[in-house]
Amino acid sequence: MTLQTVSESDTKSPLNHSWALADVLDLFNSPFNDLLFKAQTVHRQFHDANEVQIATLLSIKTGGCPEDCKYCPQSVHYDTDVDTHALMDIDDVLIAAKAAKEQGATRFCMGAAWRSPTERQVEQMVPVIEAVGDLGLETCVTLGMLSDSQASRLADAGLDYYNHNLDTSPDFYSEIISTRTYQDRLDTLDNVRDAGINVCCGGIVGMGESRADRAKLLAELANMPKHPESVPINMLVRVAGTPMESGEDLDIFEFIRTVAVARIMMPASWVRLSAGRTEMTREAQSLCFFAGANSIFGGDRLLTTPNPEEDADKALFDTLGISTYSG
Repeated sequence: MTLQTVSESDTKSPLNHSWALADVLDLFNSPFNDLLFKAQTVHRQFHDANEVQIATLLSIKTGGCPEDCKYCPQSVHYDTDVDTHALMDIDDVLIAAKAAKEQGATRFCMGAAWRSPTERQVEQMVPVIEAVGDLGLETCVTLGMLSDSQASRLADAGLDYYNHNLDTSPDFYSEIISTRTYQDRLDTLDNVRDAGINVCCGGIVGMGESRADRAKLLAELANMPKHPESVPINMLVRVAGTPMESGEDLDIFEFIRTVAVARIMMPASWVRLSAGRTEMTREAQSLCFFAGANSIFGGDRLLTTPNPEEDADKALFDTLGISTYSG
């Protein structure tokens, strides 16, 4: 399908791809009202201020992942209550995709808990991507690390977006995962970009990282040769059985600051208010939208964690006068 996104070539002024850490920290350290005013001003230059994109995320292969990401209940290293299942049948995926479209989603995201798919697994994804695309939905998958040839195969299938998050800063990364390097993640993003697929890449906050780490993560994203078309900002969801099941939660205002700084640094991108919304008040989510978030995941679940129900989102949007992006 034709992607309805704001490309960097469409913008009236060149975007910044050389952010210095000191400048990013200056944004984070701004008075809260000043930061949100700047973020909202930038947001209005590139997007409809009262429109939010709805995406839906479906776990099409759950559990059994050999990685040791400390936040993830799908890792084989941790004893969690995740219901492990093999790759879903295409008919079941399409039932979920059709339901998502009926509920207002314009993008359908599919996640498979693989470290890196085999060639056979990539081929299994091809008809799924094609069938979902035929429904008129933007397609997005997250399958783990990709080679250049695998990325090209997915591009040939018509894949619109590939999600591969950096998670956190290069400095803090080793505190979160040991089975995959930061460079591994960057290499996959390069392969995806070279194949002509749009990049969906963000991170998770609230894992014990510092403000400087959050600034470094956003600098990594914004200093790419081309900004990711989608930037999901996730609040850590603490899952029993993982090493991060307990700890000090991030102050919600720090999360909102992160959204605002992401909007300022990557003004043409979709900034997605992603995991963790069930723990946020309506007021907190509203401030995130004011700070420049213009995308959410709809539906009552993400990959394995809860998500606000559709009726709750609709009620909040009605209160705020927000319309849903229709493509």
